[in-house]
Amino acid sequence: MTRQGKLVTPTIIPGFGITLGFTVFYLLLIVMIPLLCLFVKAFSMNWHQFWHTILNARVLSAYKITFGISFLAALINSLFGFIVAWIVVRYPMRGKKILDALIDLPFALPTAVAGIALSTLYAPGGWIGRWFSPYGIKIAFTPIGITIALVFVGLPFVVRTVEPILRDMSAETEEAAAMLGATRWQIFYKIILPHVMPALLTGFIMAFARGLGEYGSVIFIAGNIPGVSEILPLVIITKLEQYDYNGASAIAVTMLVISFIILLSINKLQHVKSK
Repeated sequence: MTRQGKLVTPTIIPGFGITLGFTVFYLLLIVMIPLLCLFVKAFSMNWHQFWHTILNARVLSAYKITFGISFLAALINSLFGFIVAWIVVRYPMRGKKILDALIDLPFALPTAVAGIALSTLYAPGGWIGRWFSPYGIKIAFTPIGITIALVFVGLPFVVRTVEPILRDMSAETEEAAAMLGATRWQIFYKIILPHVMPALLTGFIMAFARGLGEYGSVIFIAGNIPGVSEILPLVIITKLEQYDYNGASAIAVTMLVISFIILLSINKLQHVKSK
């Protein structure tokens, strides 16, 4: 097949114009139009009402809890997700398929079921929580419980992002470095970490984004105490239940803008690291 004297390999998917048109239409229908409606609804309020809604003390506390704990949970998942991926890739073991299934379980498990299970375990009278109660340590219905829930739902994102990169890595480079006298820490810091860092940042971004929007697994274990363990999605739901659609839209838009700025910054860092 030729085009203007040049050989063109035929493709199964239709040409650029059709696929681009479908892509733009799909993004408009699924992403852009709903977000545009959200902005329109939020800015139907005047500026005084808008700022009063998003800077309310209860809402500010929810911002701090949601973004702070999501960031912390993503950091924890980055560390332990890398360790889990390393074990799955580098070490032969019995029951690896079972371990793989357990890693993917948060993907398939309804978030409400996860929330009920976690709150049952970590409640003051639960199997795990009762061991901490005598020491005055409360896990469920506190920010600690929220962190555990977000770690639970976010871990697979890091593991499944890092795992293919580790599989593609050749052990010969590490062996050569060891033969030349490099320590284990030097091999990790100068060979392994730079190679997996872009994937690790991607997994961090995905876990962080999942944490920001998580509702089902958190709602049962959080306790939902304003100023202590109330997350932004719950504040939005509360506004909707009170028929304050403008207020809910204003908080959602603010959350969206902050999330976009944070994710854009991390993506920029990822781009720099990958060079």
